[in-house]
Amino acid sequence: MQVSPPKELLSYIKHYLFLDNEETAIQKLRLFSDGNTGLVFSLKSKLISGISNYKVKNYLPASFLYGQLDGFKDIYSNNEIALIIVVFQPNGIHQLLGISANEFQDSIISIDDIFGSEGLILQENLAEKHNNHTRLEFLNDFFRNLICQNKSSNQFIINSSLDFIMVKKGVFSLEQLVKHSGYTERHLERKFKESIGLNPKKFGNIIRLHHFLKLLKDKPNHTNLTSICYDAGFSDQSHLIKEFRKHTGISPKEYSSTSGKLTSNLIKTTPAVSL
Repeated sequence: MQVSPPKELLSYIKHYLFLDNEETAIQKLRLFSDGNTGLVFSLKSKLISGISNYKVKNYLPASFLYGQLDGFKDIYSNNEIALIIVVFQPNGIHQLLGISANEFQDSIISIDDIFGSEGLILQENLAEKHNNHTRLEFLNDFFRNLICQNKSSNQFIINSSLDFIMVKKGVFSLEQLVKHSGYTERHLERKFKESIGLNPKKFGNIIRLHHFLKLLKDKPNHTNLTSICYDAGFSDQSHLIKEFRKHTGISPKEYSSTSGKLTSNLIKTTPAVSL
């Protein structure tokens, strides 16, 4: 279930996701970048980041922040899943914390290392047997209070640039972005890394990839992959496949055929190990 935040939080939070899966068999979940950072609350059992050669499970914190991903991350579960994911706007976590988003890049960080004891209290409140409506109230109140505690920064350059990239669906040149913004390429790179955690071109590549995924999802039955590839701004099918594998670890065909899509950038795959 996907839920939008209240209006006053929309510039910080894109949406909330509530994901439940009652399977107790081994599950492997593959997370790849959608251009946003996220905060994950695992309410029933801890997720597993990996397994050593001695079958020792490396558990993730019960709640954690993930930064912009360089590629994809595989996480595991051997129990029922009940997840709440706060998906931030591309520059949302920087606005909320005033910390450079580049510091979180490709990292998973426990909630108390980010939000302190208040984060742990939120985790406890969400884990109690409340309905999702009550959980939403806890989340919205938490972020409202956080906004009040932190001085907001001027995001005009970033917001204007993000709007431009979204309208272009990730297909643009740095020269076009420089002309649109009125700022130098070097200044834009610095602001993007600080606010989003990626440079403009890497961010644009992710937006283009997810535009392709939307076209793939909505395609009529007779439409072939090559046609969608060009519509999404890729030069040819081999370019698409190379870029797709770099971000997801699988081919577009494999992604399209999987029945385990929990969200557009979180899929359930066959485990490669035995827990």
